[in-house]
Amino acid sequence: MDKEIIKQHKISDEEYQEILNILGKEPNLLELGVISAMWSEHCSYKSSKKYLNGFPTKAPWVIQGPGENAGVIDIGKGMAAVFKVESHNHPSFIEPFAGAATGVGGILRDVFTMGARVVASLNSLKFGNIHDKKLGKHQKYLVKGVVNGISHYGNCMGVPTIGGECAFDECFNGNILVNAFALGTCKIEDIFYAKAEGVGNPVIYVGSKTGRDGLGGAVMASDSFNESSKSLRPTVQIGDPFAEKLLMEACLELFKTDYIVGIQDMGAAGLTSSSFEMAGRSGSGMKLFLDKTPMREEGMTPYELMLSESQERMLICAKQGCEDKIIEIFNKWGLDAAIIGEVTNTGKMELFWHDELVGLIPIEPLSEKAPILNRPTSQPKYLDEIKDYKFTLQISTQEAFEKLLANENISNKAYIYEQFDSSVQTNTLKSDGNLGASSIRVKENNCLLSMAIECNSRLNYVNPKIGAAAAVASAGRKIACSGAKPLAISDCLNYGNPQNPEVMWQFAQGCEGIKQACKELNTPVVSGNVSLYNETDGVSIFPSPTIACVGVNENVNKILKSFFSKETQAIYLIGKTKGNFGGSLISKILDQKVAGILEEIDFKEELELWDFLLKANEYNLLDCANSVGIGGIAMTLAKMSAKSSLGIQTKSNFSEKSYIFEESPTRVIIGVKNEEEFTKFAQNFKLQFSKLGVINENDFILDDIKISLEKLQNLYFKKFEEYLG
Repeated sequence: MDKEIIKQHKISDEEYQEILNILGKEPNLLELGVISAMWSEHCSYKSSKKYLNGFPTKAPWVIQGPGENAGVIDIGKGMAAVFKVESHNHPSFIEPFAGAATGVGGILRDVFTMGARVVASLNSLKFGNIHDKKLGKHQKYLVKGVVNGISHYGNCMGVPTIGGECAFDECFNGNILVNAFALGTCKIEDIFYAKAEGVGNPVIYVGSKTGRDGLGGAVMASDSFNESSKSLRPTVQIGDPFAEKLLMEACLELFKTDYIVGIQDMGAAGLTSSSFEMAGRSGSGMKLFLDKTPMREEGMTPYELMLSESQERMLICAKQGCEDKIIEIFNKWGLDAAIIGEVTNTGKMELFWHDELVGLIPIEPLSEKAPILNRPTSQPKYLDEIKDYKFTLQISTQEAFEKLLANENISNKAYIYEQFDSSVQTNTLKSDGNLGASSIRVKENNCLLSMAIECNSRLNYVNPKIGAAAAVASAGRKIACSGAKPLAISDCLNYGNPQNPEVMWQFAQGCEGIKQACKELNTPVVSGNVSLYNETDGVSIFPSPTIACVGVNENVNKILKSFFSKETQAIYLIGKTKGNFGGSLISKILDQKVAGILEEIDFKEELELWDFLLKANEYNLLDCANSVGIGGIAMTLAKMSAKSSLGIQTKSNFSEKSYIFEESPTRVIIGVKNEEEFTKFAQNFKLQFSKLGVINENDFILDDIKISLEKLQNLYFKKFEEYLG
């Protein structure tokens, strides 16, 4: 085969030799295209798989761990939560509206294909420098496009977007991150899996027709960007949320029957990945008659039909004799449904075009035995350059406070979350404007289900292992602050170019941090995604492992809010403040440095803090709780004060004035209802408790910082929208 064609499919010389060994012949163009998609980084995890082994994935409450469309946990009384987080970074950078919209569509399908109705979504967004004279205008365009895309798709689907995070740093100038999370609920016995077994069972295509949009999307997502990437727009899929709404309802109706063996979303690599994965998991073979595929464009070829990433499509393995009933359901919802193949026992994928065999590929080598690369790793040289950095506050705490509060990484993102419908389905108890974790009720078992999404890229740059562990701990802490017990996580591992040994070292370290944290905190990984090649013109993003954590409180009435009220009798800080400025926001803003070192997380202390929060909430001792994050206690208190429209009178008693801005982990600010009862209760725990102060009507006072509540709220609530213009 022509070497240029092989190169265009991102197949290395070694991989091509392996293809020759597997096929026993030269591949034709269709076979090469199918194999290149299945062996792309996006589909095969060939650079990352060796580091993903060893993730804790089991617990008594885990029903399904990694390997299916989404993870599943038991949330009590016969109910399950189904969830996953995934990236759509490259498409969103090329075409922000369509890329972000189809990212939402894809993650929703991953969840409802398991048999669950999607009841909540979150997102984690990272953009570049919106103040940059050259690039700022484009970054603002990306922000607006991404937010519009997410809100358009989620709102049209009737799925509430109830939380998320958004951060800005010039390391994302060339590669933004758009990570979407979705969660659904269903009865445990109603969960469906992606399998295709039973010789002679029909394979049915359902959903929208196939077009040429998204061709080569999986391969595109497995490469870095350069100037020529501007021509990649045709590889970005175009979504139709109204078609997906119909598809979801049709699938949920189908799941109430006994007509199917398995079902799979056509996501990355479209019909290729769905067919190979379903057959591969079952050890089966499959015949596909590609000319029977519903098409919306004329003259489509087998190559295009196998590799198109047109949206809103599913592949079903049906029970023989049920075909007409299944087709009837989808036709009722105005969707295409066509029998395009059958299950065999050959272990091979046989692709036919008008009764002619045009492709013959063994399934197991592609779906289960893709190449596993042992890429070189080396510790980044920059770590030696940044480790000796020490932050010193050179301006007044008042000035530093106001600079941080007005920064886009702190200021309220109402511009974003007010575009999302957070109350549709009427189960939302706590949404994005409320700080911390977001929460819904599950009517079927009357439990409180909390979820949080977390990633501090600066910490991961300074120390990829501790930074990743900190994301796990922080996401879990936010869940505990809402009154729910953290149970499991889904991860989306966003890193740079794996061909760079320093990036692979960061990735390996990040995986170790997640493994350690999940094991120690008993929050197993049940689903996830890897996004590599987040690099433009040789510049990689900061390591950014996004962690989404889910937790449960069996009593829906025990939700804990995240900011003060007039019932707050006293304000306390729980946890140790150690003077940790490594990767802190204040050092970035005032010194333009992402530097320093991080201390290891004390997981026993973290668990003790979670236990305290859950028990104190159970005994009704707390008015509110909020995890201390970026900007330290100063920014955490400022947000809680602004959201509650209540001033505070507080004193930190730290040995250094600047410590109000440092970012030590494992800390929470709480509002106490009954101080006497709280003090007695706190004696049962080995945690450090420090009283900060009380509620104050009109002013925010912390040490020598004093600002009127009105000015505080103006800085916090209005700056972000001003920046976007």
